[in-house]
Amino acid sequence: MPRLLLFLLLVSAGLSAQDFLRTQGSQIVDGSGQPYFLHGIGLGGWMVQEGYMMKTSGFAGAQHMLRERITDLIGSEATQEFYDAWLANHVREADIQRMHEAGFNSVRLPMHYNLYTLPVEEEPVAGRQTFLDTGIALTDSLIAWCKARDMYVVLDLHAAPGGQGDDVNISDRDVNKPSLWESQANRDKTVALWKHLATRYADEPTVAGYDLINETNYVLGEDNAPLGALMREITDSIRSVDQRHIIFVEGNGFANNFTGLTPPWDDNMVYSPHKYWNYNTEEALGFALALRDTTNTPLYLGETGENSNVWFRNAVMLFDEVDMGWAWWPWKKIESITGPVSVTLNPGYQKLLDYWSGEGPRPSAEDATAALMQLTEDLKLENARYQRDVTDAMFRQTRTTETLPWIEHRLPGTVYAEDFDLGPLRYAYMDRDTGNYWVSTGERSRWNSGGAYRNDAVDIGLSDDTELTQGYYVGWTEPGEWLQYTVDVAEAGTYDATLRVASDTTGGRFRFALDEAQLRFIVDVPNTGGDQEWITLTVRGLRLPAGEQRLRLYVDGGGFNVGGMRFARAQ
Repeated sequence: MPRLLLFLLLVSAGLSAQDFLRTQGSQIVDGSGQPYFLHGIGLGGWMVQEGYMMKTSGFAGAQHMLRERITDLIGSEATQEFYDAWLANHVREADIQRMHEAGFNSVRLPMHYNLYTLPVEEEPVAGRQTFLDTGIALTDSLIAWCKARDMYVVLDLHAAPGGQGDDVNISDRDVNKPSLWESQANRDKTVALWKHLATRYADEPTVAGYDLINETNYVLGEDNAPLGALMREITDSIRSVDQRHIIFVEGNGFANNFTGLTPPWDDNMVYSPHKYWNYNTEEALGFALALRDTTNTPLYLGETGENSNVWFRNAVMLFDEVDMGWAWWPWKKIESITGPVSVTLNPGYQKLLDYWSGEGPRPSAEDATAALMQLTEDLKLENARYQRDVTDAMFRQTRTTETLPWIEHRLPGTVYAEDFDLGPLRYAYMDRDTGNYWVSTGERSRWNSGGAYRNDAVDIGLSDDTELTQGYYVGWTEPGEWLQYTVDVAEAGTYDATLRVASDTTGGRFRFALDEAQLRFIVDVPNTGGDQEWITLTVRGLRLPAGEQRLRLYVDGGGFNVGGMRFARAQ
C-alpha cells in the first residue's frame, strides 16, 4: 500500500475513533485532556420494567410482580415471547439515531442482573456463577449503535442480585427473598458480574464507565459501611481486569447520601448523585458541589427529569453553569408527555390494567396475548410518538429564546389552541404553574393540568367537542396567561375569528394581539353550562397585515376552555 494512502487511512481512523474518557481533577476529560460533558438519556423500562412506566404501580410496582400477573393470564411460554419482543423492540438502532439527532452524546443503560447471570437460588452449583448471553447480546448491539455515532454508554447496574433497596420498583426486589444486603451470595454475585462485564468491555472506549449500583435506598447504618465496603470490593474486582474505565459511584438514599463513600478510593472515579422535583438553583445542588470541591472528584448527574419542559430547560442551563454532565430519565414510557417518546396505551392493554386493578373482567388468554404483543409493536420508534417539545427544551431552548411555529398556520385557516409556538416560557407562551417542585416546597403541583399533548406549562386536556377540534383544548386558564401562534397571513385585511369555547363559570375574558399590540376589543366568555359544553364565539374586525405575524391570545379573565379557532376574511 502506498505510504501516503496508509497515512491518510490511519489519520481518518484516528479522527473517527472514540477516546477513553477519564478523570482529571474535578473534571471528566477525553483523550486529549479536554473537558467532556456527558449529555445522556437513560434507557429506563427496557431491561427493568418499573411499575409507573407500565401503568401498574398500584398493584405491580416491581417487574417480577407484573410478570407473575402476565403469566397467570397467558402462560409461561407466551409470557417469555412477550418479554423477548419487549427487549427486541424497546431500544433499536433507530432509537439511538433519533437520540443522536436530538443532541444526546451518550446513553445510560439500566441493567437487570438476571439478563446477565442466574439468580443465586437458580445456580446449579451454589457459589458458582452462571453467566448468560441475553444481556451481553443486547449490550453489544447498543454499544455498536452508539459507537457508530460517537456516543458513549454508561453501564448501570439498576437491578442488583437480590435487590438493593426498600423501593422494590426500582430494583425489582422480591421481599420474600434475601436482599443484596442480607445475602453474601448476592453480594458475591454482584462482584463477579462486574468483573465479568469489565473483562468483556475493558478495551471498549465507547463504554464511558461503570455505574456500580443504582439508587440504593436501604438502612445501612449511620455510616453506610456495607455500601462502601461493597463498592470498594466491586472496584477491586473491576481493576483486576480493567484499569481504564471510569467508576461511577452513587450514594445511598436514592443516590444522594455519600456518607462513608469518601474519600475517593480510585484515581478514575466519579460521584453520581440524582436530582428530581426541586428548584434548579446552585443551592439545590449544594451538597453535590461541596462533595466535588472537597474531594476534587468529578460529578455526573446519573438521573434527572420527570418534570415540565420549563424545569428541563432551567435544569440543563444550571448543569451547564456548574460544569456537570447528566443523563435524563427516561427515553420511553407508556402514554406520558414527560419524556421524548410516548408509547400508545392500546385498548386491549387498558383492559388488562382494568382487570389487574379490580375494575374489569378477566380477559381471555387470546385477547391478553394480542394486547401485550401489540404493546411490543407500539414500542418501536416508528409506531410511537416522538415528543419534540421535550428535546427542544433540553437543547435548542437552552441556547436561544427564539420561538418556532409548532406547525404551519396559514390564514385564512384554522388554528388549534394547543398548537402554540415552540419555545420557552414567556416567549412562546405564559402560564402560572411551571413545574413540580415538591422536594423544595413540600407540595406537589402539575404544570399541564390536563396531562395531554405537550409537556410545556400550558394546561391541555382531551376534548369531547365534535366541531373545530383535533381532540384537545387549552383550559384551566388564569389571568395573565397567553399563547403565541406564528401565522402566515396570505393577504392584509380585516378578519373574523370563530372560536370554540366552554366554561362552567362567568368572568372569562380574552383578547387577540399582534405581539403585545391589542387587536380590537376584549371578549367576554359566558357560562356555557359546563366545561365541556361548547359554543361558538365570533370576534369580528381583526386587522391583520400580510406575511408572517406573531398572533397572541391573551387571557384577561380565567376559568374558560378554548379549542379550535377559524380565521376568515370579513365579509
